[in-house]
Amino acid sequence: MNPLVTIALPVYNGAATLKPAVHSILKQSFKNWELIILDDASTDNSLEVIRSFDDPRIRLVEGEANAGLSARLNMAVDLASGRYFARMDQDDVSYPDRIKKQLDYLQTHPEVDLLATSYAVFNDNLEWLGKLSLLQHHHEICRKPWNGFYMPHPTWMGRTEWFKSHRYESYADGAEDQNLLLRSYANSRFACLNEVLLAYRQNERPLKKLLRARSRYVRAAFACSHFRGVNCMPLRVLIAQFAKGFGDIADKLLNIPGLRRTLLPLTDSEKDKLKKIFIELN
Repeated sequence: MNPLVTIALPVYNGAATLKPAVHSILKQSFKNWELIILDDASTDNSLEVIRSFDDPRIRLVEGEANAGLSARLNMAVDLASGRYFARMDQDDVSYPDRIKKQLDYLQTHPEVDLLATSYAVFNDNLEWLGKLSLLQHHHEICRKPWNGFYMPHPTWMGRTEWFKSHRYESYADGAEDQNLLLRSYANSRFACLNEVLLAYRQNERPLKKLLRARSRYVRAAFACSHFRGVNCMPLRVLIAQFAKGFGDIADKLLNIPGLRRTLLPLTDSEKDKLKKIFIELN
């Protein structure tokens, strides 16, 4: 039976966190999927970990050279057999009903091209830091494109044909998701499920990396501004990302809360559900 959903999992030196990520896909309540794992020339024992899984739905693609996230995701799209295409990162954990719930939504909303969900945030010490609250409808998500799109990249699932028509750009690695959304929002339809369906691993992110991602989003705005019907789009993006970058600096260097999106506290039942998921993955 041909898979209905293709799940892409790019890997680069992910041996330490890869097992629970893959196990969380193997334990999905929806079973008709293929998992394409794309190793981006890892130098640790990631390949050994990947080969330890014995499931015919898993396809391994070994990279001879480091190509970057965007190139690997485009490769996965080209190899995809499923009608729907989902993202998965090497250090996150999908809830058991994630794929089913996203698939149900996309099948009942044929006008939607790309769907994201909320996530719960944890760190390497398994401390639960909160959850993300999202706007749900396209006009809300895209109301201020110069300010960015709150659609968590690790939770994306959409129609494979959309991904074939809207490619990732390698020059934007680090902000590849925002780049893609900015280039495509005017002729696409986005949505978010404001439900936690993924556990997102987040440790301290270096300030240099944060600022680099913001600069790449600005670059995307200038690179594709001729596709947009919004006046002064590149300038608006520049101003918004400069303000956010200032907030990042204030947060990192002065310990003053910046302009980043605030996490909401997890309820006791949500924490219990997460604990149960992680216990079952071990």
